[in-house]
Amino acid sequence: MTFEETYLNDNILDALYDMHFEEMTPIQEKCIPEILDERDLIGIAQTGTGKTAAYLLPILSMLDDGGYPKDAVNCIVMAPTRELAQQIDQAMQGFGYYLDGISSVAVYGGNDGSRFDVETKGLKMGADVIIATPGRLLSHIRMGHVDLSRLSFFVLDEADRMLDMGFSDDILSIAKLLPKEHQTVMFSATMPQKIQQLARTLLYNPVEVKIAVSKPAEKIQQSAFVCYEPQKLGIIRHLFKAGELERVIIFSGKKDKVKDITRELKRMNINCAAMHSDLTQAERDDVMYRFKAGQVNVLVATDIVARGIDIDDILCVINYDVPRDAEDYVHRIGRTARAQRDGVAITFVSDNDMRYFGDIERFLERVIEKNPLPEGLGEGPEYKPSSARKLSRGRGGHGRGSNGKPRRHGGNHRGKGKGKKPNANSQKPTANS
Repeated sequence: MTFEETYLNDNILDALYDMHFEEMTPIQEKCIPEILDERDLIGIAQTGTGKTAAYLLPILSMLDDGGYPKDAVNCIVMAPTRELAQQIDQAMQGFGYYLDGISSVAVYGGNDGSRFDVETKGLKMGADVIIATPGRLLSHIRMGHVDLSRLSFFVLDEADRMLDMGFSDDILSIAKLLPKEHQTVMFSATMPQKIQQLARTLLYNPVEVKIAVSKPAEKIQQSAFVCYEPQKLGIIRHLFKAGELERVIIFSGKKDKVKDITRELKRMNINCAAMHSDLTQAERDDVMYRFKAGQVNVLVATDIVARGIDIDDILCVINYDVPRDAEDYVHRIGRTARAQRDGVAITFVSDNDMRYFGDIERFLERVIEKNPLPEGLGEGPEYKPSSARKLSRGRGGHGRGSNGKPRRHGGNHRGKGKGKKPNANSQKPTANS
């Protein structure tokens, strides 16, 4: 389905034409008509599926069509990290290239006082759209810089990451300030119980759109060590002594284990850094900057960086423990084998994690190779995933979610173009959003 078959207005379509955006992704095809119909929506989709455009395009089109207050904040887009807020802001500038009357400002933490002053000035001048991290937005609200009493659109992007990072109370505090009549759109990569509960709290009779999780890239060489928990650090020592491992991410579901692994690697003189929820936003930004710049070779992290991290040269991902669902496994190992490179994914499967790893193998429709334990570590447990079914050793088909037909189509009926008068300060996204 093309963008021209929707009710997006001419000014939005002109910007998409300039950016050579023609065919919609599945998440865009399913979400854009529903948002244009003013429905609350929860979208379940991975990073890289085009979800930013799925919510920005219809919201900007409706704002440009008019009928919203000119002297009020009309839309808030919440993002978990500064990096994502910056990406959304860049997309906003491109999609809004021909929208003369719509302004936006991005507010996010991890900066010095001068940045806060710039944000304050932008907010006081008035902004239709605010793109913000939760803590920073609350700071501006408490200082009287933002009034949300006439808001029309409330968007939560990567809601699961925001909850993982401890922003639940901030989100609910902001939501309490919104008017009764507004439209809420939420996107999440997974749908755990805590996201379902948040959706029940914030959304009214929402449409649910889910795009099937794709299988990992063929170039990822997947294997596992079946071991007891105390043997895991011994395997880590073996892997790093066996070769010059660089550009590695080690994932663990618990921050205490992240700290333990980091201490062990530092004892081995491995150039590493930890990333977990005990760090401030500024500290997380510093760690990510040093890792991206190659100043750190090994990143040990909880799942707060499993999604959204945009680094193309990761050579190896190690799962110190098994993710509790297959989607998280795909997100983790998807950090490697990017940009046509090869990659390696190694998972430590303890006796308590076997059934979860069996679920992952069933999802992947393949048996993942089991490595022998390094010499001197003793015997590991026998691999017996519960409820195991017979699996093929090759990959199965890469099924996709079925694409429902658009609820309405047939041309651009919502509004007429208002002339091309691009903002001189606008810039266009450099990649698909």
